[in-house]
Amino acid sequence: MSFNHVATRGPRVGFFYTVAIVALSSLHAGRVWLRAEEPTRQYQNSLTLLKNPPPLLADYPEFIEPVKELTRYETPLLVDDEGADLEVRAWRFSYNARGIIEMPNKLKAADTAVIMVHPWGIDDGQGWRTPEPAGVCDFCTPEKNHLAARHTKEIISPFHKSLRGKAAFQMYSLPGKEDPIRKKLYRGLRGKPTHEDRKVGAKELKEKLNSFRYAGEPLPKTIALSKDNPVRDYFKAFPGLDSSAKFNNAGFWELPIPVTSDLETHPDDVVIYDGDGYPPLRDFLKEHKIRHVLLTGYATDMCYCKTTAGYENLSKDFNVFLVGDATLATYPSNNTPKFATNAHISFAALNQLVTQISWVKYVPKTAKK
Repeated sequence: MSFNHVATRGPRVGFFYTVAIVALSSLHAGRVWLRAEEPTRQYQNSLTLLKNPPPLLADYPEFIEPVKELTRYETPLLVDDEGADLEVRAWRFSYNARGIIEMPNKLKAADTAVIMVHPWGIDDGQGWRTPEPAGVCDFCTPEKNHLAARHTKEIISPFHKSLRGKAAFQMYSLPGKEDPIRKKLYRGLRGKPTHEDRKVGAKELKEKLNSFRYAGEPLPKTIALSKDNPVRDYFKAFPGLDSSAKFNNAGFWELPIPVTSDLETHPDDVVIYDGDGYPPLRDFLKEHKIRHVLLTGYATDMCYCKTTAGYENLSKDFNVFLVGDATLATYPSNNTPKFATNAHISFAALNQLVTQISWVKYVPKTAKK
């Protein structure tokens, strides 16, 4: 299957097929990490009804509609690390319990990675931009890309910054594989560039991205329709989402996609590449004794769950907490992501733990006298 064929399935969805092929081919290439064979404690799954609790995820209503459920419970401490210094309250939803279940967690920051899924540097001044007049990328229009960029800058970046020097790693996932330019720019799973490497990489990135012609074909002016099935023919010729070379120009998806400039990054931050598949990421985290992941990033309905660093992979091997107000879902046919984000986070909560920025608190242990 060619990449251009894959890309026609959507700007983010197309990558899932590529990632899946790579992941399957490398399934047996990584180490086999053994899970604990026997439980070390019996969890008391008692539910205490909460009276008049405030809405969840209500701190940033411009970006996510607050979660309001009639029935909410409290249950005992779930994650309880020795030497914990990171408090992470979380919740999930259970149809069987007839409501939302909340629980405290005590994590060790040194055993925790903060991972952001797909912070694409699109329309952010680095050179990679939405092709005109009808190309699509990321949240599919320049205006929606700018809204996501503001969410990154105002909400996600400060959250990441608050845990810098506390959590073991700050990590970002990007499409493709580690190419010569990004290898010079970013620390990867296998190596870290020097200061001089970064200077050269930044220059090469600027030249590469700004030399591309961000122009594709205009929308079709006429469409041939059959007598019996004009609706089928109409959508076949003019689908709701086409990110192929037709509208994006050939070579658009092969460009080195950078980490967005709306993040405050550090040379020690690690970039993950979807093209490598999940096993290398899993092995890197295991080798560095990571047990917990705080997950941020885009898009809640696609990359955030399905790609290499998505929660469907990570939750197989780590204690994952979705930071519900540090993600946005795509929002076709709407002028706001708030309802789509609420819906997709709420659905994820059936099998994932959800937290929020105000619920993640670093509490350093007082020094012993």
